[in-house]
Amino acid sequence: MAFMRYYRALPQGETTVEEFRAWLSQFDADGDGRISREELERALRSLNLWFVWWKAREAVRAADANRNGAVDGDEMGRLYAFAHKHLHLKMSQLGLGLGLEE
Repeated sequence: MAFMRYYRALPQGETTVEEFRAWLSQFDADGDGRISREELERALRSLNLWFVWWKAREAVRAADANRNGAVDGDEMGRLYAFAHKHLHLKMSQLGLGLGLEE
């Protein structure tokens, strides 16, 4: 018998940075407080998105300012901005410094 893990869905409607961070934390498999590409891929797969491996790779590349291979700390805002702009997730309370200025 296979065991399945059920994840909380991304909140409906617009999402704040804090809600986005809380939602992603359930995919932090090693509990280090950082989101790796593999963990982000699992999160995107839970949303039934296509090409999750590519989207996760691009998201981590865009958000990972210190190039350590994971999104951590202040980089979460950059990941939030990427998700809003490129993954078309509904976001609210977009503040300055999230990389959305064009």
